[in-house]
Amino acid sequence: MTRLGKLMQSIARRTAEPGRTAAGEPGEQSPGPVVEYSPDLDGEPDPGEVVWAWVPYEEDASRGKDRPVLVIGRDGDTLLALALSSQDHDLDAEDEGRHGRYWMDVGTGAWDHQRRPSEVRLDRLIRLQDRGVRREGAVLDKTMFDAVVREARAYHDL
Repeated sequence: MTRLGKLMQSIARRTAEPGRTAAGEPGEQSPGPVVEYSPDLDGEPDPGEVVWAWVPYEEDASRGKDRPVLVIGRDGDTLLALALSSQDHDLDAEDEGRHGRYWMDVGTGAWDHQRRPSEVRLDRLIRLQDRGVRREGAVLDKTMFDAVVREARAYHDL
């Protein structure tokens, strides 16, 4: 085996061990998802904010689109988000449910310059890196945020 191969095996073995960081040194395990309401319009994405990010399509992850998402928490360095849409899925809720897609109305907000009513998709948890966020849109009020998280917990271990 080459030196590079041995080095790669060693790194893989060390990072797979519980309690080790990516560098292989003892470190803390991620406590798992932390869902909280903590918006802070400081240019960085925070839970409770609607931000814009590139979201891959479910049927083809190599393609996607820039869309608003509601940040609901973090899992280590990863943002946890739910996609927003201005399409009215109440009109085809039965068909959406048949395909495993579940939506909830969240009202209007500054994330949509036309102030169209929006819905949040509850069943698809999107994991993003901070650098994948294009811009902040607005803050969702705490009452609505809490209602979204409560409904999303039916689909995710949050």
